[in-house]
Amino acid sequence: MAIRLDKVDSVSNVVAPIRIATRASRLAMWQAEHVRDLLKSVAPEHSVEIVPLSTIGDRNKIEPLTRLGGTGTGVFTREIQAALIDGRADVAVHSLKDLPTEPVEGLTLAAVPQRGAMFDGLVLPEGGKQKAEDSAGDNLLPCAFPVLPAGARIGSSSPRRRAQMLHHRPDLQFVEARGNVETRLRKLDEGQFDALVLAEAGLTRLEFAGRISVSLRPPFMLPAVGQGALGIECRSDDNSTRDVLVRLIEPASLYAVLAERTVLSTLRAGCHAPLGVWTRPEGDSVRMTAVVLSLDGAQRFESDRLAAVASEADAISLGHAVAEGLLTQGAAALLLS
Repeated sequence: MAIRLDKVDSVSNVVAPIRIATRASRLAMWQAEHVRDLLKSVAPEHSVEIVPLSTIGDRNKIEPLTRLGGTGTGVFTREIQAALIDGRADVAVHSLKDLPTEPVEGLTLAAVPQRGAMFDGLVLPEGGKQKAEDSAGDNLLPCAFPVLPAGARIGSSSPRRRAQMLHHRPDLQFVEARGNVETRLRKLDEGQFDALVLAEAGLTRLEFAGRISVSLRPPFMLPAVGQGALGIECRSDDNSTRDVLVRLIEPASLYAVLAERTVLSTLRAGCHAPLGVWTRPEGDSVRMTAVVLSLDGAQRFESDRLAAVASEADAISLGHAVAEGLLTQGAAALLLS
C-alpha cells in the first residue's frame, strides 16, 4: 500500500497539524521553531504547532546531570519522547548530543537536518579576553589554552570537556555549571567562574557568538557525539509524518552523526562519557577521530579512520571501526571508571 504524504483527519478531510514536542528553554524553542520553519518550507500543506514541555533536567538545575537518573543519560529527552508515545505530539526535536543511542520502542530517529557548528567555545567574562592578553607573560601558562591563568576556575558540567582540558592543563579547576545559557553567562560575569565552555552552536543560535573568546578545536578539544546537530524523532508507525520528515534530511550530516552515534553505542558509553568525536570530509571520503580519556585527563586513547561513506551502512561501518580501535587500546576501562 502506498504511503500517504498528508496527515489527514478521516472525519473532516482536513490536513492535521504536525505537533512538535520540545523543551521550553530559549535554545530548545529556537530549535523547534527552526524545524517548524523547515517543515513549512517542505510541506506547506501542513500547519505546525509547538508543544513546550518540561524535563527533569530543566526542573532540577542544581544536581549534576550524572546524578539525575544514574548516568544522566536521557534527562533532557525522556519526557519529550513520552509525549510522542502517548500521542500529545507527533514530532520531537532534540539536541542530538543529548539523545541516547539506545532506541526507544515505538520511536525512530526520522531526520537530521544540516548540522550547525560542532565545536566548543571558551567564554571569558566581559572584557576578560583583553585583560588576559594584556597580562600575557605574567601569570599565564604557555599551553593550549593561553588565555587562562594558572588555577583558573572553569564552569562546566561536561566530563568530556573537563577531561580534555585537564589533559592539557592539569592545573585547571572545574565548577559545576547548570542552567540555561543566559544564566551561565550571568554567573560568569558575576565572577563565579573565570571562564565557561559552551557549544558554539548554542551560543550562535542565541545570538551570543560575540561572547566566544576562543574556539576550542581539535586536537585540543574534540566535540561531543552529534554536537551541533538536531535529531527529529517520530513514532515508528506514523508513516505520513515520517514521509514528511525525510524531506529534511541532509545526507552528509546524517551520515556523520550516525557514525558518531555508532561509536558511542559500540563503546556502550552514555552521552556524558569522557568521549570526543570529530567527523569531517576529506577529499571524497570521511575521516573520523575519536578520543576517550580518564576523568582526570591523565590517560588518553585515540582512534582515527578514513573511509568512503555514501550510505547509512557505510557510516555505521566507519563508527564500528573507530570504536574497535579504541577498545583494542583498552578504552573500555576508562568508560567504566
